Amino acid sequence: MATFTSDFLIIGSGVAGLNSARNAALRGSVNLVTKKEDFESNTNYAQGGIASVLSNTDTFDSHIVDTLEAGAGLCHKKAVETIVTSGPEAIRELIQIGVEFTRDASGMLELGREGGHSVRRIVHSKDLTGREVERALLHRVRGLDNVNIFQFHFAIDLILDDNGRCWGAWVWDEKNRCAHAFLASVTLLCTGGCGLVYQHSTNPPIATGDGAAMGFRAGAPLGNLEFMQFHPTSFYCADTSRQPFLITEAVRGEGGILRSSDGTAFMEKHHPLKDLAPRDVVARAIDAETKKRGEPCALLDVSHFKPGFFRERFPNIYGYCLDRGVDPEKEPIPVIPAAHYMCGGVVTDLDAASSIPGCFIVGETACTGVHGANRLASNSILEALVFSDRALNRVAEEGMLEPPPPGLDLDWSFPRPKDTLESVLLVNCRQTLQKLMWDYVGIVRSDERLHLAHKRVKVLKEEIDGYFNAGHVNRDVLELRNLVQTADLIIHCAWQRKESRGLHYTLDYPTPIDPPADTILIKNQYGKPEIKSVPIPQD
Repeated sequence: MATFTSDFLIIGSGVAGLNSARNAALRGSVNLVTKKEDFESNTNYAQGGIASVLSNTDTFDSHIVDTLEAGAGLCHKKAVETIVTSGPEAIRELIQIGVEFTRDASGMLELGREGGHSVRRIVHSKDLTGREVERALLHRVRGLDNVNIFQFHFAIDLILDDNGRCWGAWVWDEKNRCAHAFLASVTLLCTGGCGLVYQHSTNPPIATGDGAAMGFRAGAPLGNLEFMQFHPTSFYCADTSRQPFLITEAVRGEGGILRSSDGTAFMEKHHPLKDLAPRDVVARAIDAETKKRGEPCALLDVSHFKPGFFRERFPNIYGYCLDRGVDPEKEPIPVIPAAHYMCGGVVTDLDAASSIPGCFIVGETACTGVHGANRLASNSILEALVFSDRALNRVAEEGMLEPPPPGLDLDWSFPRPKDTLESVLLVNCRQTLQKLMWDYVGIVRSDERLHLAHKRVKVLKEEIDGYFNAGHVNRDVLELRNLVQTADLIIHCAWQRKESRGLHYTLDYPTPIDPPADTILIKNQYGKPEIKSVPIPQD
């Protein structure tokens, strides 16, 4: 075991982690740990773009209203106002560091429109915006002398003192098969989402709920984990072993139409905005229509687009479809919903600070109050940029870069790692977890399904905890430990909400309840989830 010390420890290398590293490097030394290559993250898979008020036909009030309406009554208005009014400056900063957004013939930023937005306000880089933002941020961070990037290092748990202050994290070194203590005055959890809890997800394989699980084990409150956003349009493939490929909402923003196999456009039956309805509405509509007709998928029709427009606007999607034998300019794209984005997470304030002193949460891992019961399209990268900036400003204002105290307990208390565990046990456990979460805690839920899911996840959790406590420590075990923990927390939150609102739809409680409230969960003295409903701030 080795000890690494820095002013800042950043866990995760998506836009939240990289932007945090860029800002933290102005204030002190930085260690950034990431469990894969430094370029692998949910950000890389973000196709649509970044929402911001950048035209004279748009207003902050309009963007705020669109966000609040999508959030179905659960957004915290101050949090929404914070990211919206900070948006234009965040975009300008990205351009300054080299992000190349798509521009029109006159050189102005080309603005797209997605579901839930009343006007065009989405800046983008073709259909690979996330990859372009990450490219520019990573290039900038790699050039900083006081930032050290540790690839293939997996954060296990936060290091806390007797007063509950965070001083870094235990980190698993995958190459050398040992745990290290990464000490820091300030820790930023930027680990992304938890889409791999489900059988079908648009997320990369690294999205295993690490931050949510670590936050819970450390005693931080979590909120609104029942609100998993299912992206309505991932490319449907009969081979379920293939990772779903996201078809960005911007396709519908440009005029794409959802149809059943007989060519009927069905969204007008489900929402006044038709194909531009919020994601939760579209996902449930596709789910309902395919089940009613006994069809495996819906069809996204873009054949009416101007010739050549689709391949120019969405070259990555166009190429993927061709590789799968579908020419979007001649035939519809088969689509089906898939788990995409967690709107809940570790609860933070308006500066991304958690309840654990010294620990900030940024990006999809956080529950900032921005997304409410349903995230408005293309608000996620904006949220990560704005709150990572605010976190580092808070650190500077409060002078938080004090050294770790002497006598901090750094004894690795787990048994010596073992190599004897058969991988088939872990593969079976993961597949079982993902299928039961998809079947019982998916787009449509019920009390009976949640009860069955809780019983079965409890057994899986005991199995994985047993492997971990016996010393079977490797990346597969660590990821499964976090997956089953996060799945258990999602089920608890879903069970608590006795209504249907936004992304949470239950057959037993089909109508919303007023006044709206957050679901807040915390670990009790016995290590179990304890849940309560907290009214939404009226501000």
